[in-house]
Amino acid sequence: MSQEPLQPRFLSPAVAETIRARHGTPVFVYDLASLRRGIDGMLGFPNAFGLTVRYAMKASPTGALLQLFTNAGLHIDASSGHEVHRAARLGIPHNKISLSSQELPEDFAELHGRGLHINACSLNQLDRFGAQFPGGAVGLRFNPGAGSGGNNRTNVGGPSSSFGIWHEWIGQAREIVARHRLKVVRIHTHIGSGSDPEVWQRVSGMSLDLVRQFPEVTVLNLGGGYKVARMPNEKATDPQVIGEPVAEKFREFARETGRKIHLEIEPGTFLVANACSLLTTVQDVVSTGDDGHEFLKLDSGMTEILRPSLYGAQHPISILPKSPTGRARDYIVVGHCCESGDILTPAPGEPEQLHPRRLAEAAIGDLCVIDGAGAYCAGMSAKNYNSFPEAAEVLVDDSGEPRLIRKRQPLEQIWQNEIPLPE
Repeated sequence: MSQEPLQPRFLSPAVAETIRARHGTPVFVYDLASLRRGIDGMLGFPNAFGLTVRYAMKASPTGALLQLFTNAGLHIDASSGHEVHRAARLGIPHNKISLSSQELPEDFAELHGRGLHINACSLNQLDRFGAQFPGGAVGLRFNPGAGSGGNNRTNVGGPSSSFGIWHEWIGQAREIVARHRLKVVRIHTHIGSGSDPEVWQRVSGMSLDLVRQFPEVTVLNLGGGYKVARMPNEKATDPQVIGEPVAEKFREFARETGRKIHLEIEPGTFLVANACSLLTTVQDVVSTGDDGHEFLKLDSGMTEILRPSLYGAQHPISILPKSPTGRARDYIVVGHCCESGDILTPAPGEPEQLHPRRLAEAAIGDLCVIDGAGAYCAGMSAKNYNSFPEAAEVLVDDSGEPRLIRKRQPLEQIWQNEIPLPE
């Protein structure tokens, strides 16, 4: 029925037990060696006339990760004004942060004055920027009319996506630019999560056509969306394979126009997804009879990892039994929330359908490892649902030592901002 039991990607039973003893579960565990491999892969992305790699911090915004990436020479991609402030508090200069946001923050003028790069993501945002900074330099994020992704919730290009200025409204964008005497220095596009080289090549060509419309543009940002293979049957993006044809498009553009365009990319998932595991404990095992299922209940769930419930995302799951039996069983793995949708083993792409996994025979108290949990898990969760505290995060360094990088949230912090009614 299901694949044979998997082994954890990088967590050994001994290290896992050490982490549970020190920090409890659930806990996110990052692997420093894996993070460095991701950094090297992105810094080696093929380019024709220079490269800036920006970490898309929405993937996982914990400060230690931002410091690790910026110390390695990466810049930051922020998706809200709040993310800008979160990065800046670590000492990351504003001129190394770029903002592409659905909501232009109220203090965008102050942030831009400190050096923040802003990409206008709608005609309204462009007009607001121009009114505040007439004659200023700005970036434009366009929806090029095409996209790629596993489903419509991970596809951020094309007519079903609200991200960016629709490419057919370029005339209106040019009118706003002219009215405010703006200098467009950067074009930004982003198509979603995919690994098809032909899609990247086609969209880079479409994006360069947008660059042609603005003669002062020196930078083209192609966003992120570099797919990783969480599951054994998935195909990962090879940066070299998709990057070289894109670099050639830049060279062709230079030969035609004399303009050497600098490339920016914004990986998030690629850098962190498979560099982190969610370590949990089996807290119950229940059955619904011969015609039903056997369920493993974890002490974690959508409060830490929402992706399976949200769009049927698949994550590798493995059991580390205290007393191995050598047997395997089919289980439905569920979370600890009082919520029917808190399912860790949905059918692929079908959040509402159950799909058993073949796992080592488990008992209450066994450790359970959910791999591929570095991107859009700790940073995108149903935080505090059922009043569960936010999980701790640790980083396993080169010596194998797990170092705490985020404390578990104290329970009282959940209600500290509440104001009781007067008696």
